[in-house]
Amino acid sequence: MRCIELRAQIAAGVDPSALRKASKQHRAPINETFEAIAREWHENVSRSWADSHADRNLRRLESYVFPWIGRVPIRKVTAVDLLSCIHRLEHQNTHETARRVLQICGQVFRYAIMTGRAETDVTLHLRGALAGRNRKHLASIRSPREFGALLRAIDGYNGTLVAKCALRLAPLVFVRPGELRNAQWSEFDFVQAEWRIPTHRMKARLPHIVPLSSQALSLLQDLKPLTGRGMYVFPSERSSTRPLSNNTLNAALRRLGYGRDDMTAHGFRATASTLLNELGWTADAIERHLAHGDRNATRSVYNYAQYLPERRLMMQAWADYLDHLRNEVPADPDAYPPKPSPSEHRPSWLGPHRVLLGLSHLSLDRETPPLTNPSAEQMMGYSILQISISGPTCSKAT
Repeated sequence: MRCIELRAQIAAGVDPSALRKASKQHRAPINETFEAIAREWHENVSRSWADSHADRNLRRLESYVFPWIGRVPIRKVTAVDLLSCIHRLEHQNTHETARRVLQICGQVFRYAIMTGRAETDVTLHLRGALAGRNRKHLASIRSPREFGALLRAIDGYNGTLVAKCALRLAPLVFVRPGELRNAQWSEFDFVQAEWRIPTHRMKARLPHIVPLSSQALSLLQDLKPLTGRGMYVFPSERSSTRPLSNNTLNAALRRLGYGRDDMTAHGFRATASTLLNELGWTADAIERHLAHGDRNATRSVYNYAQYLPERRLMMQAWADYLDHLRNEVPADPDAYPPKPSPSEHRPSWLGPHRVLLGLSHLSLDRETPPLTNPSAEQMMGYSILQISISGPTCSKAT
């Protein structure tokens, strides 16, 4: 049969050898399709990612790319093919997701080039093809007085006890919402007053130490009889083997009357960063506590416990300051800022920068009361106070 088929091809003027080569080119090996290479790339690079980040990137490929070009040989995927996938996302008004998907595909193409299965990264031809980015930072409260009102609202939250405790702990530790929701009892050392978050749960893929204030320890001790027999500190209401859902904290804030443009669970980080800088704590200690990734991997491993003595003091001072904000309820809003009495001691929550300047008072507002008939020495101190309060160095919380 094969001989008859070959003779028929020759009689028709077709070169059987050329036909066989063309057929092989159109029939890509299974490990050279876009999906196969993308999964191989993901398996290799995801070892250095947090599990949630790895799962999210793979889901994006499975939902928005594989159904349309997954079976196509990667060499035959064109910029137009990829752009059609991206435009489907833009039409759904998910512009940031579209941008992330394009970045992921670019990494897949570059991996294919490095492994000899592609010659070009077609995403390079799509620069400028997406709609302009309109990035909006997650909402947070930066006013001390308004933050105190939020803390009082959280104390009056009438939802589940687990969700309420998570909300109360969030400003005390200001870790990322995912790190808080997935907290496990085995990670807490009540003797050392530390919470050690393991590598695989951190965004920067490095272990992280969170010093715990006496207020945070007390809250956890109160919660332990309820959830301490399980794995998670904040288990789901439906199953003790799963943590709180990723929308629980934001939903609780909505119930308290704070819209998505007012405050978010992630916003506790930005609030703490801003106010701690204003209180005079060193930016390095604040950044280390926020666990912002260090571009130098070797230094990151060495520094993960750096500034720990200062951070211990800072976290206790921060918890004391939150108690102050929570308890400070002015009868007359126009009475702010309250004037310090001559005998008033320096508040315990002031950081080293403020202590070095000899500042004895921090009001709940950023305005400083005018001085009556000030001396030259008072004027110098007053100017320093104005600069310290009105010009904070705000860290970017991610």
